[in-house]
Amino acid sequence: MIDTLPPAFMLVAAAAFGAVVGSFLNVCIYRLPLGKSVVWPTSACPHCSRALVWYENIPVLSYLALGGRCRTCRVSIGVQYPIVEALAAAMFVLAWWLYGPSLLLVSRLMFGCALIVLFAIDLKHHLLPNAITLPGIVVGFAFSFFVEPGWVASLIGILAGGGALYGVAEIYYRVRREEGLGMGDVKMLAMIGAFVGWKLTLVALMMASLSGSVIGLVIIASRRGGMKYALPFGTFLALGAAAAATVGPSVLDWYLGFWR
Repeated sequence: MIDTLPPAFMLVAAAAFGAVVGSFLNVCIYRLPLGKSVVWPTSACPHCSRALVWYENIPVLSYLALGGRCRTCRVSIGVQYPIVEALAAAMFVLAWWLYGPSLLLVSRLMFGCALIVLFAIDLKHHLLPNAITLPGIVVGFAFSFFVEPGWVASLIGILAGGGALYGVAEIYYRVRREEGLGMGDVKMLAMIGAFVGWKLTLVALMMASLSGSVIGLVIIASRRGGMKYALPFGTFLALGAAAAATVGPSVLDWYLGFWR
């Protein structure tokens, strides 16, 4: 049935569905750090608490139509909302184009949604909620019995991913007597390992470490922070994992080519 539909129609449908999912991801990003339910009550203005009507909940379009402000109190609405919705829409389109209608598509989309939420929450709150990382480990491992990377690589990814960061955190604490990484980062890397396997987890960690180091040096050079400035490493892990899940195999083959 799906195969008979025009490819352009399916990409538009993927974008529309992704934007709707992105709207829900915004709810998770706002409510999870506050310990609130993500399903009840319905969406409301965070400033005046007025419940939103349906036409104020249309992804991206409602934000543009309202000029980025609440219709009642006129307080500015954060630009995060349309950005997350547009990003989710783009992710759904890319995933459909790469994987087509398959179980791997579902796995990658669930993984991507988790990464978007973790990226945004850690960037703002320096927090990686267990409500995302722990179920993510279970879901990623369950998918591995049916799609790549396979359950063995997934299990090794969980143990090696979480274990590697835990070892780094433990060594740093024993040497410096202060925390350098939180357990949230450990659980997040274990989740990444569950979805992409141990090889691509190493790629994700390498990319996250590299990008984090570059940003850290820029912050120090600009005198906006010192050597102890706390970077949200989960944000960089999300970027590294997204890259690893898409272009990671090519990067890995390129690197291993130097040793052949």
